[in-house]
Amino acid sequence: MSSSLSPAKSPHASSRSVAHLQLSLAMITVGSTVIASKIIGAGLDPMPATALRFAFALPVLLVLMRVTGTAFPRPGLRDAGLLIAQAAIGSVGYTVLLIAGTQRTSAADAGIILGTLPAVCALTAAVVLRERLRASTLVAVMVATLGVALVTLAPAAQHGGGSLTGDALLIGAVICESLFVLLNKRLATPWPPLALSTAMTGIGFAVSAVAALPDWAATLHALPPHALLAVAYYALVPTVGGFWLWYTGASRVSGAEAAIFTAVAPVAGVVLAALLLGEPLTPARLAGLALVVAAVFVTAAPALRRRPG
Repeated sequence: MSSSLSPAKSPHASSRSVAHLQLSLAMITVGSTVIASKIIGAGLDPMPATALRFAFALPVLLVLMRVTGTAFPRPGLRDAGLLIAQAAIGSVGYTVLLIAGTQRTSAADAGIILGTLPAVCALTAAVVLRERLRASTLVAVMVATLGVALVTLAPAAQHGGGSLTGDALLIGAVICESLFVLLNKRLATPWPPLALSTAMTGIGFAVSAVAALPDWAATLHALPPHALLAVAYYALVPTVGGFWLWYTGASRVSGAEAAIFTAVAPVAGVVLAALLLGEPLTPARLAGLALVVAAVFVTAAPALRRRPG
């Protein structure tokens, strides 16, 4: 009787709920990359580890392109140069700096710092693309900066092994990823997400494999199983699985609504660092996390207000 009186859930509401779950899971996989990177960095140098990540992911992405019938667009000379720059900066540079950073600092701090990406992307677009600099962007950047300052400047003895050098490398990783987003906006012909991800992986593999040539002999001679498993996880779960979850979920909601879910990534990184690596949840770390998550909401707020009905 009671069920007949309850309003039926609309297909649209159900679709949005599924999309929210997919976006949340995608960002949890992103948060888990700091754990994987910490394990990888304990056994492998960053450049060969980056090449191995792409080597694992590329065949899977190519199979997905074949199954879905996705084709590579034919880029002009300018777009080809932009794609190579994107891969070198946003794929190789980001991964190398992330692994190198987590070698020197805590996974929890890494998760918090990577959570500043939405604010940094908005600032980069305003400065480089001359997009209108909103007051909300400045507020978001200041709030995110304060959050990062809390975790980077806290005394190491009270904070679980943080390192200014490691934190600086992680900030560099965020800048690399923001430049990746910026370069993607400059492409004359927009690429399908799966094709772009596959291209970035293929070019990234070529660049990192060549850059790692001096290290291959030592790497292959002593390849720690735990590091290899972490590389495989990074390649298949956050790279391939996270990609699929994010773009499938994002296709069902507005861009501003999807952007809010990026706040899940730093939270997941900090929680997983505490659960899996035993890193402490210090007051400075929790306060920094809260500020970084708040910055995500401040960044997305203007677009959410513009969303119709």
